Amino acid sequence: MSILEGRRVVLRPLAPQDFPAYSEVRQRNGEWLTRWEPARLVGQPDPADSYDAYVARCSARQRERQLGTGYGFGVFAGRAFVGEINLSSIQRGAFQSGYVGYWTDEAQAGHGYCPEAVVVLCRFAFEDLGLHRLQISIIPRNHPSRRVVEKLELRNEGIATRYLQINGRWEDHVRYAITSEEWELRGPDLHRQWL
Repeated sequence: MSILEGRRVVLRPLAPQDFPAYSEVRQRNGEWLTRWEPARLVGQPDPADSYDAYVARCSARQRERQLGTGYGFGVFAGRAFVGEINLSSIQRGAFQSGYVGYWTDEAQAGHGYCPEAVVVLCRFAFEDLGLHRLQISIIPRNHPSRRVVEKLELRNEGIATRYLQINGRWEDHVRYAITSEEWELRGPDLHRQWL
C-alpha cells in the first residue's frame, strides 16, 4: 500500500475501515461537492451511503494501482479524513501522462491541505512513477479548486470547451498542467514551501 507523506497531510489508499469517516464527510458535503462531479448512473448505489458500494470502489482503486493505471488516495490531516486526491487515466508509451482530481471537506477548505496534497502527488508521479505530464481540469466557476492550482502557479493551458459531463451537463474546463521538466525546475521550491 502506497503511503505518501507531506508536512501536514498523509495520502493513503482508502480502506474498508475508513467508511464511517468517508460517509460522514461525503454526506455532510453533498451540496458542496456534487455540483463539480459527474452524475451517478441511475440506480447506481452511492459509496457514501452503501458500505458494499464503498468497498467495491476501494477494490476498483486497488485494481487500478495493480495495473498502474491510477492511484487514488484519501487525504488525512492528523487522523482526520479531509478529502481525496486521485491520479487517474495514466497512459504510458509516448504520452507518459496522467490526470489529477481532488476534493476537500468544506470545513477544511482554506487550510492549504489540497495544495500540499497536489505537491505530494506531483513528487510521487514524477519521481517515483516517472511520468512526464500531469493535467488538472477545473470548471471555470469552481473558484476554490482553481485557487489550489493558482497557489502552486501551475501553467494554465486555456479552456477546453464542453470537456467533461459534470452533474448532467457538458462543462467547459480550464486545463492546468505541469511537466517533469517544470517539476525539475520548480519542484525544490514547491517542496520547501509545502512539504
